[in-house]
Amino acid sequence: MPRSPRLQAPGAIYHLTSRGTEGRDIFLDDLDRGRFLSVLERAVLERGWTCGAYCLMSNHFHLLVQTPNADLAAGMHRLNGTHANYFNRRHDHVGHLFQSRYYSEVIVRESHLLEVCRYIVLNPVRAGLCRRPGRWPWSSYRATAGYVSPPKFLAVDWVLGQFGTTPRQAALRYVEFVAEGLSDAARQAVSRGLAPGHGA
Repeated sequence: MPRSPRLQAPGAIYHLTSRGTEGRDIFLDDLDRGRFLSVLERAVLERGWTCGAYCLMSNHFHLLVQTPNADLAAGMHRLNGTHANYFNRRHDHVGHLFQSRYYSEVIVRESHLLEVCRYIVLNPVRAGLCRRPGRWPWSSYRATAGYVSPPKFLAVDWVLGQFGTTPRQAALRYVEFVAEGLSDAARQAVSRGLAPGHGA
């Protein structure tokens, strides 16, 4: 059966996820993660995408992006393909790194946008990798909260604009909003018995 075409539209906002084949890791160390962020930055800047959130786990990653042009498929193909080629060369890996196609969900409501922002940065907590999202260095949380300088490709103002009119006020409200999801995330991680590295 042929694959259904992706919904691609100028200005669309997406929650994106790509996973390793058969649940295998796509990042083995911090060098892999750092290299991926460099590739992501290049893709975002070259295509004019807006990236509002990201989180790199061990066997998958999450992104929140808005595309001014209908070029999501081309951009994701380039992003995943570049990382797969690098990973295979560095780790002497043969075969497909990513599991089939990436997952994409179109976001049309502001409330959904906020929930996705929170869901993405709480992934490490749900996976049992840390107790607070600020302890995970490979997500956009710390930069959006104002704890560290944001990478060039991260549109902090886009996300904080949903929480307030001044940077300080918006950052505080963002931190509070994410914190509201902490108890649920921790409870889910415990009840599901998740092992580190296998977040949602």
